[in-house]
Amino acid sequence: MFTGIVEGMGRVTNVQRSGELVRLTITPPVSLTDMAVGDSICVNGACLTLIEKGDGDFQVEISPETLKRTNLGSLRPNDKVNLERALRLSDRLGGHLVTGHVDGKGYIGEVTKTSGSMVITTRVPREISWYLVEKGSIAVEGVSLTISGLRGDEFQVAIIPYTAQSTTLGEKKVGDWVNVEVDIVGKYVKRLLKRGEDEGGEIDMEFLAKHGFLSQEGVEKDDQHH
Repeated sequence: MFTGIVEGMGRVTNVQRSGELVRLTITPPVSLTDMAVGDSICVNGACLTLIEKGDGDFQVEISPETLKRTNLGSLRPNDKVNLERALRLSDRLGGHLVTGHVDGKGYIGEVTKTSGSMVITTRVPREISWYLVEKGSIAVEGVSLTISGLRGDEFQVAIIPYTAQSTTLGEKKVGDWVNVEVDIVGKYVKRLLKRGEDEGGEIDMEFLAKHGFLSQEGVEKDDQHH
C-alpha cells in the first residue's frame, strides 16, 4: 500500500527483455538507497518487487499483465520515474490510499500552464471514468491528485509548482500516456451496488450488516429508533 506522495525521482539505466518479462534497472535518489531485496516499490504508480540490488541501483521485473495495463513497457534508458516505498503503519497518510495496482492508461489531451499551476486533461477508458468524482482522489503516474473537473471520459487535475518539479508530471505533454489508478473506495461502492442488484434487493441497513459493513447490533439499534 502507498500514499501517492512521491519520495523522489529515479532514472532508468537499463531495460532488458527476457521472454514476456521486462527487467528495469533504476538508479534512485540518495534518500531511497536503504531498500532491500523483496521490498515493494511503486514505480510510476505500479507496485513492483525489488528483485536485485546493486551498487547504487536496483532492479525490478514487470509481468505481462502489468505491461498490458501500464506504460512501463515504453520506458527507455535515461527516462525518469516516480518512486515511492511502501507505506508503514506508523507513517502519515499525506495523500490517499494507493494500492499500486494500475487500472489502466490515460491519454493526455491538453496541458495548460499558468504562472501558478499546470492543468492536465486526461482521457481514460469508460470502465475507468465511471469511478471518477469531482474533488475525489486519483493517482496519476503514482502521484496522489484531486480531480478538479470532469467532462465525459476526461478529467482534469491541477499540478502545483512543487509537484511539477518533484515528479515526472512537470514534463508531461499532449500525446503522452499516463498510468491511472482510481480511488479504491469507489471500487468497493460499485461492488456493493452490484451485489445488491444481483440479489434483487435494495441496499439497506440489513444488507450492509449481512456483508460486514455494519454490526448486527447496529441494525437492531437502528430498528429501535424507527
